[in-house]
Amino acid sequence: MLGDLDGACVADLGAGAGRHAAYLAVRHRPARVDAVDSSPAQRATAAELYGHLGPRLRIVPGEVAAYLRTVPAAYDVLYSVFGAVDFTDPQELLPAAATALRPGGRLVFSTLAHCVTGVPAWTDGAPGRVAVTTPDGVAATLPRWVLTERVWVGLLGRAGFTDVAVEVWPATAEGPRRAATLLVSARRPT
Repeated sequence: MLGDLDGACVADLGAGAGRHAAYLAVRHRPARVDAVDSSPAQRATAAELYGHLGPRLRIVPGEVAAYLRTVPAAYDVLYSVFGAVDFTDPQELLPAAATALRPGGRLVFSTLAHCVTGVPAWTDGAPGRVAVTTPDGVAATLPRWVLTERVWVGLLGRAGFTDVAVEVWPATAEGPRRAATLLVSARRPT
């Protein structure tokens, strides 16, 4: 899905504990993978588990959209696996991602096709609220953008992306938390 990463500069947006970024750094020979996450607890876990993979793998602190605005044309590929794209306002994140990509660079992300409760995806670009438990056990809520395919395509177009493609991967698990996945890719124009 990400294409040839040999020698590429890549960033995992909302990398969490960094397992996807570590896999790419070891198996796909990019020049560098930056695992960007705003959570100190997640970054500490990533550093403990994968810090030995530096300098090819870097653990980068910060809110993803703000970070991307500081690194224009730095990346060949940006990706998010149910990460920052789900939990950051796309009207802030997508333009920042376009800025951080080199001409011809790709953004690839997975996101929910509908809520895990079965509620349909939103058609207005607004977030819902989801219950989470912080690493220290505190209950909290976070905004989560669960948007229709049409809304994602429109937001990507307004952010300057082209060649937008969306695949729907049906859910495989049965039960009340069954949810399909959207796999979205887009390119910054050359």
